[in-house]
Amino acid sequence: MKVGEVSFWYADLGLPYRRAPLAGDRTADVAIIGAGYTGLWAAWYLKEADPTLDIMVIEKDFAGFGASGRNGGWLTGGFAWNHRRYLETSSEHAVRAMVEAMNGTVDEVIRVAEAEGIDADILRTDELMVATKPAQVGRMRDEVAHRRHWGEEDRVFEMTAADLAERVRIPGALGAMVVTNVARVQPAMLVRGLAAAVERAGVRIVEGTCVTGYEKGVVTTDRGTVRAPVILRCTEGFTAGVPGHKREWLPLNSAQIATEPLPAEIWEQIGWQGHEIIGDFANAYCYCQRTREGRITVGARGVPYRYGSNLDINGAPDAETVRRLTAILHRHFPAAAEAKIDHAWCGVLGVPRDWCATVGLDPATGLGWAGGYVGVGVSTSNLAGRTLADLVTGRDSDLVHLPWVNRRVKDWEPEPFRWLGVTGMYALLNAADRREDRPGAGPSRLATLGNWLTGRH
Repeated sequence: MKVGEVSFWYADLGLPYRRAPLAGDRTADVAIIGAGYTGLWAAWYLKEADPTLDIMVIEKDFAGFGASGRNGGWLTGGFAWNHRRYLETSSEHAVRAMVEAMNGTVDEVIRVAEAEGIDADILRTDELMVATKPAQVGRMRDEVAHRRHWGEEDRVFEMTAADLAERVRIPGALGAMVVTNVARVQPAMLVRGLAAAVERAGVRIVEGTCVTGYEKGVVTTDRGTVRAPVILRCTEGFTAGVPGHKREWLPLNSAQIATEPLPAEIWEQIGWQGHEIIGDFANAYCYCQRTREGRITVGARGVPYRYGSNLDINGAPDAETVRRLTAILHRHFPAAAEAKIDHAWCGVLGVPRDWCATVGLDPATGLGWAGGYVGVGVSTSNLAGRTLADLVTGRDSDLVHLPWVNRRVKDWEPEPFRWLGVTGMYALLNAADRREDRPGAGPSRLATLGNWLTGRH
């Protein structure tokens, strides 16, 4: 089994060639820190809006090294939000507009991929969020009602256990929430193709260049300085490593495993012929994909947070996390119990203190940002890139008036409090799942306590 090495997606694809680092002091019209989905989408839409702009994207490692090349491959149109918090400063109409805008990201990503010839193994399908315990059924129905209330009546509905079994056979399944108009992607292929498209449009990408600080008009790196009137920070889960932003977004760890390709007789037992993306309504939930070559990938939080906002080493998870992920695989897909695990990897995602994604630009300083996607960044990053482009170019579009724009929240607590809070939250969520596994058990209040502890709901 390969462990780390960035991700299975790069093992599948091959690590990219390394672009040259910054060669001394330079200037640009727009400097973008971070060459993941967000930074690349922002560069793409900026060039589309104004081809004359001189844009430089500055990357510490290589384009797509972070979550963009490690995620679960869910292109869903979902995003990290809490309607109660949005309604504190926005109207119900604005919140519905946000949901509608996010729902459009799936078609938009696919449109650009097709126009630019980006082969990212994109397959339109459905999302199935499965309930396997009575307590999970309650959460499922609440989520269906919640999403339909906020404008997703045409794409979100409940499925019975019998109908679910026609698609995929998961032991103990009591039903599922179905979300239509989503897609499965190979994330590393998407970010590699997007980086190439951005370069063809005339954007400069420098890699192997560590940003050591930035302020109005200047980005300082270990390879020189970049002077630009507009600077966009698109570092998402790596934001805590940017000087001055240690507590702004917490780097939450998520991990995955990938099986070997499964033979046809195993797939006959499982079903899953529609290649739906699959998760569950456990409190400590999982996310799964059937890949193009017949593997199963399973993801979950594992060890959720490293003390001091520290990061993994090249995507290597710990042994206990791999064990937990393997247990989820065997529980949901017992026909694959004898399958070899070919790869295990992990990465970080950005979590704001209110668990709501955000994008913005300060016109007085020219400093912008986007991120805090809390694990649903494949689609959210596209909307963020479009929004940043409109903010920078001054276009008075509907996007710049959405309720996540220029939203600021307080920082996370200093250590050891944030470690205690996040670790305690996931310990309570896991304990809640164990209680809900008992025959006849209802929803566990431990989950409510865990979410309250860090302001998640």
